[in-house]
Amino acid sequence: MSWAPVRPRERFLVFGAPLIGEAEIDEVVASLRSGWLGTGPKVARFESDFAAYTGAPYTAAVGSCTAALHLSLLALELEAGAEVITSALTFCATVNAIIHAGATPVLADVDPTTMNLDPAAVAAAITPRTRAVLPIHFAGRPCDMDALGDVCRRHGLALVEDCAHAIETTYHGRHAGTFGDFGCFSFYVTKNVVTGEGGMVVARDEARVERIKRLALHGMSADAWKRFSDEGYRHYLVREAGFKYNMMDLQAALGLHQLARVEESRRRREVVWRRYQGGLAGLPLELPAEPEKDTRHAYHLYTVLVDEERAGLARDEVLTAMTRENIGVGVHYLAIPEHPYYQEAYGWRPEQWPQATAVGRRTISLPLSAKLTDADVDDVVTAVRKVTTRRASPA
Repeated sequence: MSWAPVRPRERFLVFGAPLIGEAEIDEVVASLRSGWLGTGPKVARFESDFAAYTGAPYTAAVGSCTAALHLSLLALELEAGAEVITSALTFCATVNAIIHAGATPVLADVDPTTMNLDPAAVAAAITPRTRAVLPIHFAGRPCDMDALGDVCRRHGLALVEDCAHAIETTYHGRHAGTFGDFGCFSFYVTKNVVTGEGGMVVARDEARVERIKRLALHGMSADAWKRFSDEGYRHYLVREAGFKYNMMDLQAALGLHQLARVEESRRRREVVWRRYQGGLAGLPLELPAEPEKDTRHAYHLYTVLVDEERAGLARDEVLTAMTRENIGVGVHYLAIPEHPYYQEAYGWRPEQWPQATAVGRRTISLPLSAKLTDADVDDVVTAVRKVTTRRASPA
């Protein structure tokens, strides 16, 4: 193949840049003027709005999805050394939350097409010490919740869903996060709803959610945040040793309007996703699979796998070349057993989870945000074509 020299775009395209509107800015300014910046009425309103959106009976807003995962696992009251099975292809926070909850992480491999946790691999990883399964809805594509739910029911296991990528995701008409004991969502700056930092727990058990809210604010008694309100000073009582995991009204001010526009933003990301599917066809890449029947993809990430033999260059060479083209890219994810800490702490080796390892060594995430213009998307496609066909061999 030949390629015509193309100049890189002049301005760097930031990976995952959020779309912030005037409504969010006005709401934040209103919070600043009110004098109430910390956990308060806007957090409570955001929790209520998120419950209405997902159909979850109970919600708890916290400081991050990592905090949501940690608190959810603590609320399960797992005994020390209990095993929690999760994906070998995830962000380190998923595994770290299990560790910080006093449990033992156990990795299972992924389906190479969906990149989600393989239910058969989960079943094979169960031991007498297994107490919970923690699937990740990777890139916004729902896991096979029928199969995973069946495994959990047959073995009496708790189910905690990592929904960091899956705010809009549904499976057979039901919202991601509502299948298990807990669903944990992220509002980090690159996510589909942005609060800068922030997370949410959804659950069906009111007592557990109340405990999560208590643990998120030092273990203090319920509604301790109201102690400085115009209702009059309230004494608080510390019920257990908690954490500083609460969300602030400043964050919720962003989230309220981000959530109100969530469907509009998803439609735009789907347009971008589709433009990539068409514009990158025929290149030495494996493109994402189409969404499965009776599911709803959140279109959070657009990940491609580099065919290194056909492209004539390795994944990391593509990453470097894309940056030189002024296109921001990501890696989601280097497989968990590739990281030195887990190798040293648990003796894990990449070859034990071949599918996750193969994906992690070849994957690249391209920019996918409601903020992207058609011209931005065209620049990404042009850069990918330029980079991957320069030394490509015929298929």
